[in-house]
Amino acid sequence: MIQLILFLGVGVLLFASLFLLMRQKPRSEGGAEELCDAREALDSLQVDLLPPMLVRRIFAKEDLDFVRSAAPRDVCDAFIEDRKRIAIAWAAGLSQQVINLQRFHRGSARHYAQLSFRAEIELALDFAVLRAACRMLELTLRARGPYGAAVMVSTATGVATRVAAVSEQSLAFLRTAAMTTSASPVAERERRG
Repeated sequence: MIQLILFLGVGVLLFASLFLLMRQKPRSEGGAEELCDAREALDSLQVDLLPPMLVRRIFAKEDLDFVRSAAPRDVCDAFIEDRKRIAIAWAAGLSQQVINLQRFHRGSARHYAQLSFRAEIELALDFAVLRAACRMLELTLRARGPYGAAVMVSTATGVATRVAAVSEQSLAFLRTAAMTTSASPVAERERRG
């Protein structure tokens, strides 16, 4: 009797796992959608989130010093709250784009990038450090505000820049293909003319 219950339990588990596998949306390894998502995440990191000037402006203490010297206390408090919201939104965006890039590297990058085993391990460690740094940064921003997280910001942006550089190499073939197709009509006209 116990064996029958055990076999039925195993059967139910197998059936449930088969059902869940059948419900998953099929995806091909290295599909165009994944490549586009990875390229979009990388561009967002490089252009929207990591430019040093943007990071400096979000966390600039000079702005706080100016507001403190020129405005009443309630305006200063409102400024700090607004800057805190902006910093948290920036950190959340950084974290989301890192997750998107990590998903690409975990699933598809090995099909395109010629990364050595050592480079893949280093990249995996960078992603782990970056995910932890993003989480700690968000917690620090919530607890201490944008002006109490300078070390965490520099750590997160440094590692994110390193990850973006490796991802750029992994996705370089997309840029090359885009430049070749967009430059070919011009090159053709120059060759004829």
